[in-house]
Amino acid sequence: MAERQRGDRVVFERGFAASLMGIDGTWRRNCLVEDVSETGAKLTVDGSVEGLNLKEFFLLLSSTGLAYRRCELSWVNGGQLGVSFLKPSDKKKAARRPNSQVVEV
Repeated sequence: MAERQRGDRVVFERGFAASLMGIDGTWRRNCLVEDVSETGAKLTVDGSVEGLNLKEFFLLLSSTGLAYRRCELSWVNGGQLGVSFLKPSDKKKAARRPNSQVVEV
């Protein structure tokens, strides 16, 4: 997995409680942030992620949802996910690509 990781990573010994939420708000899962960098994170998800649209979603870092990052899935290994953080400029690039759907929330 080290080859997938870029940048300096901060590892949380016990994990940092957070949540995943679908871009459209139709699903939510609790998770632990195992490690994080400027460009992405490794998460352990509570429950199944089967059937969820994980192409693009939110990582909610606070219980109120005021602190969040927009993410896209990089890899899956059982209950662990690797995610890449999207920047606002990435969203604009996606909007220009044919057959891509960007939903403003």
